[in-house]
Amino acid sequence: MKSLCRLLTVVVAPCLLVQSPAQTQKAVDWTQSSAAQNGFNPVLLEKLATDIRGGRFQKIGSVLIARHGRLIYEAYFDGDRDSLRDTRSATKSITGMLVGIALGEKKLSGIDNRILDLLPEHARRLREPDPRKLGITVEDFLTMSSPLECDDWNDASRGNEERMYLVEDWTQFVLDLPIRGRMHVGEKPVDPPYGRYFSYCTGGVFVLSEVLAKATGMRVDRYAEAKLFRPLAITRAEWVYSPLGIPQTGGGLRLTSRDLLKFAQLFVEGGSWNGARIMDEAWVRHSIEPHARIDEETEYGYLWWLKSFRSAGRSYPAFFMSGNGGNKVVGIPSLDMAVAITSTNYNAKDMHEQTEKILTDYVLAAVEQ
Repeated sequence: MKSLCRLLTVVVAPCLLVQSPAQTQKAVDWTQSSAAQNGFNPVLLEKLATDIRGGRFQKIGSVLIARHGRLIYEAYFDGDRDSLRDTRSATKSITGMLVGIALGEKKLSGIDNRILDLLPEHARRLREPDPRKLGITVEDFLTMSSPLECDDWNDASRGNEERMYLVEDWTQFVLDLPIRGRMHVGEKPVDPPYGRYFSYCTGGVFVLSEVLAKATGMRVDRYAEAKLFRPLAITRAEWVYSPLGIPQTGGGLRLTSRDLLKFAQLFVEGGSWNGARIMDEAWVRHSIEPHARIDEETEYGYLWWLKSFRSAGRSYPAFFMSGNGGNKVVGIPSLDMAVAITSTNYNAKDMHEQTEKILTDYVLAAVEQ
């Protein structure tokens, strides 16, 4: 499960404002509505389908668009509405949602909770105890900024996820990693933005599976079903499990395209679905604020990617789930819009570039009002 492509060309917006359920008070309608009646140019969307089927884009599974809470476009190019999509690391954003729900239920007292305090059995088994590991928090794993030497974008990294899959106890593998070093120019290092060094680490997100299970008393897949999937009317989901039977919260969850679209819509709506609150609006807002910077143009929230997509001379701040293959589930609050693009173009060099092109050159370009 190779991680998200590191090469992203983006422009970041400083903040994202989600719609307030108290203000919108609209019902979500997943029966298909007219694109034209919801401010879209249907000709561009027809061209999108033609270009995908004509081979301009590779291995696209589906493209879905919701506007103002209505499903206005739904096209399948591989499989159909009932097909489960392996969106790889898009799973991570769902893990962040579950942390937010657990906080709202007071199962977790805070994101500053220390990992080794929450998992004492793993703390006792550390091969090389390091006092700096005592300070690793839930927030460190939510922001991909723990001090552990874990980098899925570096094949030589001790913590690269491909090495984790070779052992039985994934959590112990992660917590046994050494503290990473960092060279710098000059006598003193420059402090990073937001005080955090980003390092893409699937293993750290997996550790949150055990953290959530300890905090809630439920295995994560069952907690997700009860607290997130059932309220969203999601009835089919396939998880990947570790050799010890622990749900993989770092990737591989299979869901239908329609159900994936619901997660972006949920966040556009500030954490409510059809008037029922699923998670605190404050958590939603905080999750899609920048907490770590990947590079000069890319930022990261709580397991959400943050950037602006440009189309027709305009910039649209967005938050999105992202996974290997070019999979993207995107929320664009300023347009009251959610988009899901699924793809099986795994490990291809341009996997993310082509789905971003679909988003900018077709979906956003089709918005007329």
